[in-house]
Amino acid sequence: MTQNSPRQLSLPVYLPDDETFQSYYPASGNDELIQKLQASAEGSLASSLYLYGPEKSGRTHLMHAACAHANDLDRRTLYIPLGIHASISPALFEGLESLDLICIDDVEAIAGHPVWEEAIFHLYNRIAEQQDCRLIVSGKASPSETGFLLPDLVSRMQWGLIYQLQPMADDEKLLALQRRAAMRGLQLSDEVGRFLLTRMARDLRTLFDVLDKLDKASMVHQRKLTIPFIKEMLRL
Repeated sequence: MTQNSPRQLSLPVYLPDDETFQSYYPASGNDELIQKLQASAEGSLASSLYLYGPEKSGRTHLMHAACAHANDLDRRTLYIPLGIHASISPALFEGLESLDLICIDDVEAIAGHPVWEEAIFHLYNRIAEQQDCRLIVSGKASPSETGFLLPDLVSRMQWGLIYQLQPMADDEKLLALQRRAAMRGLQLSDEVGRFLLTRMARDLRTLFDVLDKLDKASMVHQRKLTIPFIKEMLRL
């Protein structure tokens, strides 16, 4: 299921219903970041915020969560995934400072594109002057390592808070898998969970997708989640 809100401007983008702060499994070391994201969504964080981490590290989930949290408070939001920049225009940024929260995801997608970089640079400046709008930006790397051509844009991004998203340890991923399994009425033993961690891609999104597939298979075949059953279903 997806959701769309009249508080969002028209974009070919929908926020997933299930990507909220409540459904996020934080790694140790990310607690302060999540608190700051919530504060930004609520409008109580004074500065902009930049977070970075590799693909499938949970960045986009947190960006969706911030928008969802702001929407729940009747704040006007806009989520912009710059991976789709080829289908939208930099003119989109004009006037956005009138909103309460702007979340710009995958900012590295426009690195090296002067018109886009200038548009974001000017947005930072207008937000700084206006002071009511909050801005969260997400990328794969820190501002200085993303490859922007415009030094002033890097400087603006460094004005605010910068957080590196910390990866989850295997024990944390195992616990997250077991909690998700329990929500589906499944029992996932430590042995079976660790088997999945060693045989599948290690990001949580992939692991959750595999678990969902195994959940359906276990209902169809009326079998428990054992290593032989998993090997059979996933053809390992």
